[in-house]
Amino acid sequence: MSKRLEHLRGHRRFSVLATALAATVAALLPAAPAAAETAQQGWTGTWATAQHAAYDPGTSEVTVRIPVRVSAGGSSVRIRLTNDFTTEPVTIGHATIGLRDSGSAVTKPQKLRFGGKSAVTIAAGEQAASDQVRLTVPARSDLVVSLYFPGRLTHISQHWMGLQTVYWTPDGGGDHASDPSGDAFTKTDSTFPFLTGVDVQGGYAAGAVVALGDSITDGAASTSNANRRWPDYLAGRLSACTSTAGVLNEGISGNRITAGVDGNPSALDRLERDVLSQPGARTVVLFEGVNDLSWGGATGDQVIDGMKEIVRRAHERGLRVIGATVVPYRGWGDWWTEAKEADRQKVNTFVRDGGVFDGFADFDKAVRDPDDPTRYGAAFDSGDHLHPNDVGMKAFADAVDLTTLGAGRDCPSARVRITPYRPTLQAGGDGTEITSTVTNTGTKAVTEVSTRLDLPDGWSAEPAGSTRVRSLAPGDSAKVTWTVTPTADAVWGTHEIGVRTSFVQDGRTRRDSDSVDATVTPAPSEVRAPYLTTATTTEQAQYAQNGDQFAIWAGGQDLSGWKDEKAAVYLADAAPPSGTVSARVVGQTGSGPSAKAGIAVANDLTKPEAGGYAVLTMSAQYGLEFLTDSDGDGKLDTWAGGGSSYHPAWLKIVRDGTGYTAYASSDGTAWQQVAAATVPSASGTGDAGLVASAVNLNYPGQITTALFDSFSIHE
Repeated sequence: MSKRLEHLRGHRRFSVLATALAATVAALLPAAPAAAETAQQGWTGTWATAQHAAYDPGTSEVTVRIPVRVSAGGSSVRIRLTNDFTTEPVTIGHATIGLRDSGSAVTKPQKLRFGGKSAVTIAAGEQAASDQVRLTVPARSDLVVSLYFPGRLTHISQHWMGLQTVYWTPDGGGDHASDPSGDAFTKTDSTFPFLTGVDVQGGYAAGAVVALGDSITDGAASTSNANRRWPDYLAGRLSACTSTAGVLNEGISGNRITAGVDGNPSALDRLERDVLSQPGARTVVLFEGVNDLSWGGATGDQVIDGMKEIVRRAHERGLRVIGATVVPYRGWGDWWTEAKEADRQKVNTFVRDGGVFDGFADFDKAVRDPDDPTRYGAAFDSGDHLHPNDVGMKAFADAVDLTTLGAGRDCPSARVRITPYRPTLQAGGDGTEITSTVTNTGTKAVTEVSTRLDLPDGWSAEPAGSTRVRSLAPGDSAKVTWTVTPTADAVWGTHEIGVRTSFVQDGRTRRDSDSVDATVTPAPSEVRAPYLTTATTTEQAQYAQNGDQFAIWAGGQDLSGWKDEKAAVYLADAAPPSGTVSARVVGQTGSGPSAKAGIAVANDLTKPEAGGYAVLTMSAQYGLEFLTDSDGDGKLDTWAGGGSSYHPAWLKIVRDGTGYTAYASSDGTAWQQVAAATVPSASGTGDAGLVASAVNLNYPGQITTALFDSFSIHE
């Protein structure tokens, strides 16, 4: 919901070129009604994003690889590109599309052409569409679009909140658009450059549903690289219908109905470009207003007037409009007031009862706290009191009555959901209760309802009661509580737990599913030889090992010059005079913001005064810290680092005699140098290990839990 967008220029209204210009613009999109385009060409949008910003990447001869999760499937595909927010033309020298293999790898990338040509130049403010490519695109599958930019890339038109890893070659990397392998793509970011739409033909989609919204629709606070925005969940629901629909996400962070800013035009100003001109658009779900009412300074009446105008213009073009109620936001900064709450209630009464919309989705009711309707319910709140977590996104999608969309037909009426959101289980523990709930949202009873859990290999689940229900009346629910136990050697970290239900609806067997990310945590255990442990903390340290994973529970006042209080798992006499020590800090919890976890080297880690002492850590909140002992007295008296913290964090110390150089990486591929230092007392082969300190100077008695993996030592 940030109001600030840097380095953006004013919005250019959507426009078109009438003909293909030789060796420049080809296959340009007419700004005609969506229904007319569908009738003429049969295209249906299956993925979209709203471009709204531009920046200078300062690079040349590069290729970008953009993964996208489509909604509806088809037998042919095309892409749409935009250069809308720039002042200069852009040339794409080579473009491909294909099904994603994994990461940045593509299965049999297909060449894209534009008006029969391999290259296309798009003028500033214009769009271009590729020619049709025959490619079987399954519904809810991942496609990868690759674009090669010859010469200097002077600017990028983008949608900045991608929540998706996008892969780039390094500067000067050249044309790798046709590579099946992703090896050339060594740089990443999370914005969508130039790509504004993917369309399909030949599938079972009955048009497209456009989600017009702000950062909540854009997916803010949902899990990155997981497609857990509410339009993604809506697409999943529609994919189970006999007649499906594409779902197009046209959310922009900070967007408003009543006003816009440079690089973020209002919903009214972008309605033509982002909604009415979308191929095959049949319905729009309007989910905006919270920015207008909170920080935007608009009144409830002004928001209502804007909603009426959107509905009027959409109806003129033959689209249905579903209104979504404005969500509660008390606790989000200091934006909430009693007067603004009254305006929110006024807008929501209009959405529900105003008689203007073709239907409504009560997103407010789906996530509000029953005991305080001005706030999010805790189960749905991401923590900022405005943006929902993944389960809140799911609740929004569940609140949409599919029968009002005029798109999907013959949809399953029962839904199954798992609670709690992100359960925690302990490896080798006694089990954790997880509940599955099947709800019949239809108008008729469903029968023969059966539920089962999908678990990682070796895990067990015991239900309390029957997992079958003979009949479930409209509006009724059936719950099953399971005790789920992971294996004793289950990998610590995130594991998916799924649930499936089958039921008979109108004589046909139908199905629904859900999943949650469960976190497996370690329990203290022995650390096995050749690994050793050592601690200098008042609080008793504990440790655990699970194959190549390690856990340390540590106290300690500090890990710096004045105090050297830490717990460590280490290898004695294993670090060579010239070599590398590296590890990944998966995460750390507990204690204060200065808690540290990382790697250490020394002549003798049990006696830092023996010399050669250096530590590289990622702190809980204050970034990287590279500490060394400059005079051999066992005190870490030099420091370098800073920045912001991130986990997981790959850390590496490279030693060359008395010279130590520290590096860090967020992905284990692209490394940044933190600093270099001389440690005169380093001599011979030394110890190397994993360390943690709670840094309890201001948080006495607390314990930090640090998780590591990939610890290695190389000459």
